[in-house]
Amino acid sequence: MLKQTARPLGELENPNEFIPRHIGIGEADEQHMLSVIGEASRRALIESIVPRSIARAREMRLPPPATEAAALLELRAIANRNQVFRSFIGQGYYGTFTPGVILRNILENPAWYTAYTPYQAEISQGRMEALVNFQTMVCDLTAMPIANASMLDEATAAAEAMTLAKRMVRSRSANFLVAGDCHPQTIEVVRTRAAPLGINVVVGVVPDLMQQQDYFAVLAQYPSTSGMIHDMRACVDQAHAKQAAFIVAADLLALAVLAPPGEWGADVVVGSTQRFGMPMGAGGPHAAYLACRDDYKRSMPGRLVGVSVDAHGNPAYRLALQTREQHIRREKATSNICTAQVLPAVIASMYAVYHGPQGLKRIAQRVAAYTAILAAGLKQMGWELSAPFAFDTLVVKTGESTDIIAGRAHAAHANLRNTFPGGLGISLDETTTRDDIRLLWSFFARPGQALPDFAGFEKGVEPLIPPELRRTSTFLAHPVFNSHHSETGMLRYIRSLSDKDLALDRSMIPLGSCTMKLNATSEMIPVTWPEFAHVHPFAPRDQLQGYAELDEQLRAWLCEATGYAGISLQPNAGSQGEYAGLLAIKAWHASRGQAHRTVCLIPSSAHGTNPASAQMAGLQVAVTACDDNGNVDLADLKTKCEQHSEQLACIMITYPSTHGVFEMQVKELCAIVHQHGGRVYVDGANMNALVGVAAPGEFGGDVSHLNLHKTFCIPHGGGGPGVGPVCVVEDLVPFLPGHRAGGLPEHPVGAISAAPLGNAAVLPISWMYCRMMGAAGLTQATETAILSANYISVRLREHYPTLYASANGHVAHECILDLRPLKDTSGVMAEDVAKRLMDYGFHAPTLSFPVPNTLMVEPTESETLEEIDRFCDAMIAIREEIRRVERGEWPQDDNPLKNAPHTAESLLAAEWTHPYPREVGAAMADPKTGSGRQLKYWPPVARVDNVYGDRNLFCSCVPTSAYE
Repeated sequence: MLKQTARPLGELENPNEFIPRHIGIGEADEQHMLSVIGEASRRALIESIVPRSIARAREMRLPPPATEAAALLELRAIANRNQVFRSFIGQGYYGTFTPGVILRNILENPAWYTAYTPYQAEISQGRMEALVNFQTMVCDLTAMPIANASMLDEATAAAEAMTLAKRMVRSRSANFLVAGDCHPQTIEVVRTRAAPLGINVVVGVVPDLMQQQDYFAVLAQYPSTSGMIHDMRACVDQAHAKQAAFIVAADLLALAVLAPPGEWGADVVVGSTQRFGMPMGAGGPHAAYLACRDDYKRSMPGRLVGVSVDAHGNPAYRLALQTREQHIRREKATSNICTAQVLPAVIASMYAVYHGPQGLKRIAQRVAAYTAILAAGLKQMGWELSAPFAFDTLVVKTGESTDIIAGRAHAAHANLRNTFPGGLGISLDETTTRDDIRLLWSFFARPGQALPDFAGFEKGVEPLIPPELRRTSTFLAHPVFNSHHSETGMLRYIRSLSDKDLALDRSMIPLGSCTMKLNATSEMIPVTWPEFAHVHPFAPRDQLQGYAELDEQLRAWLCEATGYAGISLQPNAGSQGEYAGLLAIKAWHASRGQAHRTVCLIPSSAHGTNPASAQMAGLQVAVTACDDNGNVDLADLKTKCEQHSEQLACIMITYPSTHGVFEMQVKELCAIVHQHGGRVYVDGANMNALVGVAAPGEFGGDVSHLNLHKTFCIPHGGGGPGVGPVCVVEDLVPFLPGHRAGGLPEHPVGAISAAPLGNAAVLPISWMYCRMMGAAGLTQATETAILSANYISVRLREHYPTLYASANGHVAHECILDLRPLKDTSGVMAEDVAKRLMDYGFHAPTLSFPVPNTLMVEPTESETLEEIDRFCDAMIAIREEIRRVERGEWPQDDNPLKNAPHTAESLLAAEWTHPYPREVGAAMADPKTGSGRQLKYWPPVARVDNVYGDRNLFCSCVPTSAYE
């Protein structure tokens, strides 16, 4: 019998409420943590940390929190408003089959989607091997010597190739020639990127343009957006004669049967790997690729995984040539793109592993054969095609019949591409069937006309690929692409790689600034719903009503969270969000006749993406100083504002600061910049300390980007996908990104990503998070994150002092542990502590940012007190090991920290010469109880030699002989 309760039945707590499942700290835990910190309540703690001058003026107006089941039902109703038509649109997006073993064991597996960017090489060997497979796959199919580990989308990759060419070629021309039959979205993004850099994009027929213009590079599509297969060999030779580069945007599946660009002299090859097993998802996420000549490699954008050796001489993977990246080179970086599309890149690489070279060739041959059969039937029916050659795309000259035929297709729930003057485009893919071909013929049949006999074409139709451009070379010869074709083999290979990695499914990842919080299963479930996954980004708008509603609701909720008036979800990464925000500021100034305002103030402590983004937007960076406490030096700010008053465009700040504290004078800072006509960009990297507590749009910010892959729970996926919405105040709303190819109205700022909604398929994750948390839950999450960071700071204070804190000793949502004194007392560096944490089963905190030889720790609200204490206990145990070095018990060059991480192989070796026992090296004992730990993560490799990897750059699959 139910016990009587004082609460009405309708107010009983729902056991399926999400908030206490997302927030790892219970009420008793909170009281204990507050007692350690020395505060009476969570409210008192927050009020002692967050300046009262910036506290929210009102609560967020969000729907009350829904249970997981209720939120899924609500989102299902929204998804059902999308119409999943059979897509023959093409234009860079195609139907594909995601092999079930890859869908379940990678895309839907937290061991893969909760991993972080592989900056700590020793605990990232699995996903880096998958990325090396990706790079090898791209190199082999394009016949180029080197490829990066993925880019945000094909259009972004093309724009990056443009700037790469500008840096590398001898031609001094400012003209960039673009074939008019490139994908429209690519041309649009290239135009957006070129304008701030003073590059003149000239679009037209490439051979004609090359005769008429000087130029530094050429971009052409292979096959073209209309399906034509151009022979570009003479054009390549002509470009090289002018000391210019030739860039090819190539369909990777087509390269299984087409002569690859590397064989006919291309300098850079870019494209998408979407059709390698990644659903269309209304535009993303998909892994793009960029491959280039060997002599371009030290200037190429994006991440690059290379092969090095570990401390025992065994092969080991690491991120190579990181000195190119924006977090080191800042405004001198080759790009601001730090986010890749790792999870989709892993899927693409596994698709190639699963099918192997013969399987990929069969898929490509089948597509080409069906295209030839479709063409033959259409010709038999009396239709004329716009081109004699094709791989997967035909344009039928339909003239006055265009709308009638398109209408028949629509009535049959199929989409043709109706963007060609007087013609209709048809693109086939690996999902195309015989019934699809017959269906397509039926759309073109005239009254009473019989359809062609499919069987009559099967043996007598040649592919429509020019004989001189048919591929004869082999590809994917490495054993990894020829060994795992059974499901059993594939399953075990995937598992073997994930076992090497440390992700959130194993332990806390306490990365400051990176906010590795819970990616709840209920948030992830909708990603693979067909209504979200199998929608083409350029389908008619009336078929995307579910996405339109999702977009509208999520933007409204994010406006509530930030205090801004308008938001675009188009950017595929925080770096793109920064870039879009700066373009909005520039366009606003230009609209008021002040295009001369081009100076961007950036504090010395800022994220590396900030100055890199400013440079890409055509702004001049002026650095402002920080005081001894890490705050922006207001005196220096005033001086810089006065110095650049006539040219001041904006300031970029991070709030709370990069040093992990709430700066008390942020409103004054905003006012100073505004007085001099500048706008204030508030980097949203640390939004997890603000939601529900303070809003940038209320305390003086004009623009922010958000990292939905941080604060709003989209997983990091090993380094992508991400979403970086750009948020603006009222007068900047007209300057948010446009997307003419996607049907958005003309804007002063063009498209900044290939699809109108960017990485649309992962937006349901953040929608679910907001819907299940509500205003109170989001606020509680922020406050708990701040509570947890302060608890760690206090618990570790005696062992590792917190470098920056407010006057009362508190921090924001992260704390910087100062390890700099240890160098003199023990020879131990922050990197040694980071590697030693791996032995204890933890990913390292953020290393040496923003201050060298420090560790920045961010626990987030999702970790339990037990896990936080386990991390603190490990850090304290490591400090005790350092004290033994300080006391001389262990040598400074031979101790558990300098030799970390310890592999099982090294600990089981017959010879052990170190002055500490093997079990100490293994960190097998629980730091708190001293008893043996049941769960132990074994690093697969010892410490990786970074210098060796850069001096001996090798970025493709390792020969199996290297492991013998």
